[in-house]
Amino acid sequence: MKILIAAGGTGGHINPAISLAQEVKKRDPDAQVLFVGTADRMEATLVPKAGFKLATIEISGFQRSFKPADIKRNLLTLKRLLFVSGQVEHILNDFQPDVVVGFGGYVSGPVVRTAHKKGYPTAIHEQNAFPGKTNIALSKYADIVMLTAKSAEQYMHAGERAVVTGLPVREDILTADRAFARAELNVGEKTLIFSTGGSLGSAAVNRCMTQVIEKMADRRDVIFVHGCGKYGTDMIDVLKENGITPQTHPQVQVHEYIFNMAAHLAACDLFINRAGASSISEIQALGVTSLLIPSPNVAENHQYHNAMELVKQDAAYLIEEKDLTADKVIEIIDSCIKNPERRVQMGINAGKMGVKDAKEKICDLVLRLADEKKKEL
Repeated sequence: MKILIAAGGTGGHINPAISLAQEVKKRDPDAQVLFVGTADRMEATLVPKAGFKLATIEISGFQRSFKPADIKRNLLTLKRLLFVSGQVEHILNDFQPDVVVGFGGYVSGPVVRTAHKKGYPTAIHEQNAFPGKTNIALSKYADIVMLTAKSAEQYMHAGERAVVTGLPVREDILTADRAFARAELNVGEKTLIFSTGGSLGSAAVNRCMTQVIEKMADRRDVIFVHGCGKYGTDMIDVLKENGITPQTHPQVQVHEYIFNMAAHLAACDLFINRAGASSISEIQALGVTSLLIPSPNVAENHQYHNAMELVKQDAAYLIEEKDLTADKVIEIIDSCIKNPERRVQMGINAGKMGVKDAKEKICDLVLRLADEKKKEL
């Protein structure tokens, strides 16, 4: 079995693709998996680190401004588009895959399109409730269109070829236990507020949580754990200037990176975060009550649509970044403390939306597609 996977740009595209590759190898150790991506994006690090081979092509996206630098980049993108099909054809001819799967990003477009034209069976997976333009275009002719959220189906041109599979979630998230995690983190009977703006950090979330912590720092019934991200470590200095340090306020913990993410998610009473597809799936898998602050700086405002999937089921709170204030966040925190029954029910509602066997479903569909094609030949 040979499987070619196209995924690039962000972890939201790459990590689910790696989950599929790992599941394929688990079922068939002799299976060959080849990724296609670019040499200068996240896949160049994540894919080899996961133990898989990566073939690279030259592709980039168009910029939406008329700044000189962006115009220059768009001209480069046009030049790359002239040659990328030939690069993909070379990879396909050399590898001869049984099936080609696209997980999004600029790289998926030419790979899935070219594979389809050459008669290879193709599948795509869309992580967000509001699909990206690449996958909307590819949905017209992919043999299987796999979706994380059913609401994405209305934007696709897939009909019966659309299948809701969910989004693969890391094994440590799936197996995390709330009672064990709270004991491990020494939470006791206190309310744990866990917040982060992602591994790089969000200036808006960091700024807001700094103000929240300053206003609630003397509350001894609440523990704050915040991941400020690589570019947000100045938050620690700001809190220190205001007299909030690990020595004076041990119930306030601010770290650049949260290494035991699964434990903190399982243990927390409220999770404050962006609304990326992976985070949403983890929230649903563990049945966590969350306050979602969608990033406005993403294509098609897809994080807002991701968040609304939970809000419509009374499974999460939502504050758009333009409306974000410390007082609004504190109001929600206080509501969670004063109304534990509602907080618990919101977590239950989120858990009902979770799909814990997403990677198995995706793998089933991909392998079945490859087998069906073999039988036709």
